[in-house]
Amino acid sequence: MLCNWVERWTKKVLCAGSESFIGVNYGQVADNLPPPAATAKLLQSTAIGKVRLYGTDPAIIQALANTGIGIVIGAANGDIPGLASDPNFAKTWVNTNVVPYYPASNIILVTVGNEVITSNDTGLVNQMLPAIQNVQGALEAASLGGKVKVSTVHSMAVLRDSEPPSAGRFHPEYDTVLQGLLSFNNATGSPFTINPYPYFAYRSDPGRADNLAFCLFQPNAGRVDPNTNLKYMNMFDAQVSTIILAVRMVFDIVFSVSLIYHFLSNKSNFKMKDKC
Repeated sequence: MLCNWVERWTKKVLCAGSESFIGVNYGQVADNLPPPAATAKLLQSTAIGKVRLYGTDPAIIQALANTGIGIVIGAANGDIPGLASDPNFAKTWVNTNVVPYYPASNIILVTVGNEVITSNDTGLVNQMLPAIQNVQGALEAASLGGKVKVSTVHSMAVLRDSEPPSAGRFHPEYDTVLQGLLSFNNATGSPFTINPYPYFAYRSDPGRADNLAFCLFQPNAGRVDPNTNLKYMNMFDAQVSTIILAVRMVFDIVFSVSLIYHFLSNKSNFKMKDKC
C-alpha cells in the first residue's frame, strides 16, 4: 500500500487510443514528505505508469526524468487570466515549465485549471478555453504540439444526472462551455479528464445497501443499469461510464475500440447481466 503522501489517481482519461494504466496523484500538502528522488525510486518499483502533479514543482519533474513515467503538470486556476489574455505569457509558462525538462521528463499533459466549471467564477470559466488554446499554441511554437497535450480537469459535479449511468447528463448551463472544450479535445487528440471520487458518492448516500463495499471495490451484489443491462461492480466504473454517456449527449465522439473493449470485457469490473 502506498504511503498517504501519494494519493490514488482518481482521474480518468477519455480519448482516442485510450489504454489501461495505473496512476497516482502526487499530493504535497502533508508533513514529512520523502524527497522527490525517493519518490521516483518508489514509483519505479511499482506498476505505476503515470503521475499527476497539481503544479509544476521542478524538483519533482527532474526527479522523474529518465523513468519513463508519464507526467501530468498543472497550471493553477490563478494562471488562467494571464494565459488567456497574453499568448506571450503562455509561451513563457511553457518555456519555463515544459521545455527545459522534456523529453527526459516524460511530460504528457498540461492541465489548465482544476474543476473550473463548477467554481461559479464566470470570468474564469469564460477564460478557460482561450487559456488552453494559448498553451496549445505555445507548445506548437516550441515544436511540442502533439507530443504534450493540453486539457483541464472537471469535477463530477458537472453532472446533473448520474444514476443509472445510462442517464448521465451534464447540467444544461454547462453545455456551451463543454461543447467548446470537447471540440478542442477532439481537434487536438487531448483527453477529457475528470475527478471521479467514489468516496463522495458514498458520503452522499451512506445508508444504501452495499454502498461502502461498492465504493471500495469490495465484493458486493453489483448494480444493474436497467436501460443497458450492464452490471456494475464498483462505483468507479459506474462514474466513468456516466461521464462517457454524458459526453456523447453533448458532442458526437466516436470512442476508440480499445476503450469500448475495456468496458465490455473482463478487463473492467462491470459486464452484461447474465440472461437466464
